[in-house]
Amino acid sequence: MPRVTEIKRGQVVEHDGTVYAVRQIDRSAPTARGGGTLYRFKLESIPGGDKREMTFKGDDVLKEADLVRRLSEYSYRDADGLVFMDGEDFSQYVLSADDVGEAASYLLEGQDGIYVLIIDDQPVAIQLPQSVVLEVSDTAPVMKGATASRSAKPATLETGVDVMVPDYITPGEEIKVNTETGEFMSRA
Repeated sequence: MPRVTEIKRGQVVEHDGTVYAVRQIDRSAPTARGGGTLYRFKLESIPGGDKREMTFKGDDVLKEADLVRRLSEYSYRDADGLVFMDGEDFSQYVLSADDVGEAASYLLEGQDGIYVLIIDDQPVAIQLPQSVVLEVSDTAPVMKGATASRSAKPATLETGVDVMVPDYITPGEEIKVNTETGEFMSRA
């Protein structure tokens, strides 16, 4: 079992009977003498996607979860849920909309680079790539002089998710979106 100091972002750990994906780790060293370093973890439960923050001391120990990641492709959505196809053995994994959660707003049919997370031979969640490329389907027209200003406007993407984009972005353009924060990164 690894110490808290050995845990990295993206690892999956188990704490109090719940499995969590580590999304962010902040380290803080108290200024008082004898104060140990504290680690604040931003965690997301698997399955469910409930976000939680926990603070641990440097010598605390966490259990690594017994989890398998399978590189997959998003195939389609049906009445049973969202269907993903394994990239290696072509088996299919069906996850409910609740299991996928907010990640569903970044999925397009045929999209690859997605990991299906499996615990005890059951698919429980997905892990998206850091960023995805999506087309802007609707946004306000370009404003004159927008290239010089640093303002943003709302845009609806092809999956239906709304993102704030710079004023120079027009409908039909492809943009890169950060899947963790939901923010515009760049043109694709």
